[in-house]
Amino acid sequence: MKRINLKLTSRTILLGFTISCSLSSFSQQITEEQTKTLLNTPQGHIVELPGFLTEKLPLISYQKIVQPGPQFLISDDPEYIRVPEAIAFREPVQPGTVRLYVYNVNGIKEPAKIDRKITAVIRNTGKAPMHLRMLKYSSQRPSANYFQIGKQGLADYFASKGDNNIRTIKAGEAVAIDPAQEKFVVKYDELVHGLYEFVIDQPGEISIVQTDPKTPAPVAMERIKTVIPTKSHSGAGRGVFGVSNYRLFNDTVLDTKNGVSQIIVADGDKDPWVLGKESSTAEVARLDGNYGVMYNMEIKWKSSDGKGLALVTWNSRSDNNQWCSGMANTMVVSGGKFKEGVIQLPSNTLITRKAPEAILVQVFKPAANGEEQTIHLTYSPPGASCLPTPLIFIPVEVK
Repeated sequence: MKRINLKLTSRTILLGFTISCSLSSFSQQITEEQTKTLLNTPQGHIVELPGFLTEKLPLISYQKIVQPGPQFLISDDPEYIRVPEAIAFREPVQPGTVRLYVYNVNGIKEPAKIDRKITAVIRNTGKAPMHLRMLKYSSQRPSANYFQIGKQGLADYFASKGDNNIRTIKAGEAVAIDPAQEKFVVKYDELVHGLYEFVIDQPGEISIVQTDPKTPAPVAMERIKTVIPTKSHSGAGRGVFGVSNYRLFNDTVLDTKNGVSQIIVADGDKDPWVLGKESSTAEVARLDGNYGVMYNMEIKWKSSDGKGLALVTWNSRSDNNQWCSGMANTMVVSGGKFKEGVIQLPSNTLITRKAPEAILVQVFKPAANGEEQTIHLTYSPPGASCLPTPLIFIPVEVK
């Protein structure tokens, strides 16, 4: 996963974070013609806003609180597994709910590029049978189209209703968490991407195994004795992390009369990267990008001037980093002009590249009496895409 960090200030308070961002005197206006174009754009589509998009838009001050959530594990370091048969990740899990994010690539190219498979395996380390039930999951065929697999992966996860099937794993037994991944052949440079949330009732141990396509991953796991080392953060990170869910809300009610403003998340500074532990080194691990962390946003707003709000996003770092050639995302958005639900961003093409391209996320209508309303968004940093993700709120005349 590739990303770019911004360097702004933040400070920590009890039970969460206060993000202090003063509104600058900068004022950016959207033209009448751009407003007309924006309001005629289908949801999720790219719209061009020449001269409007800038990183200097006023920032909305927000607080971010850690919410209760599942044990959270991610395997993305090394991102490219260069050893033909290897364990790239191994961590213990306790009875309860687990979220596992698998993001690994077949990186074998010496002496030749060869087919592999990459599978998440769980071993029951308890003394009684383990019962495993999938609550939410996302799993795609391995692909070299990282943008598509990251965007579709989030869409499938958000839309997932889980599975009522309960799998029984005997004490000491190891099985593939996702049987479908056991069947897929992973070509060189293809990504295996899985986002799984499941519940177990016995302690376990999860491993990410790369082996040849014909060998069952649990069999390969038994004969591999060590975990390959990290590659100095060639990916986002690996380990068990202390935050799986955030609740985010703005400090001051957003009022359309005050003009354009934005929220910045997943920048590594105002919104710091979460920390955890990596068992093979016993060191503190850092998850660069906060991939797999769910942000439940509540944005309070009102309209003192009768205007609505258009919400857009864009690839703000396209000129600053070699990895920022494109952005592709998926979010859950509350209702407005368009119905509530999961929306891929962009929805009419694979990625957005750079200004003047923006993506229309939603248009929110003002309350008839000007009362306060709440916008609900569910966001998670998109794998393979550039970060951060600006969320720009634009006052517009909604008819």
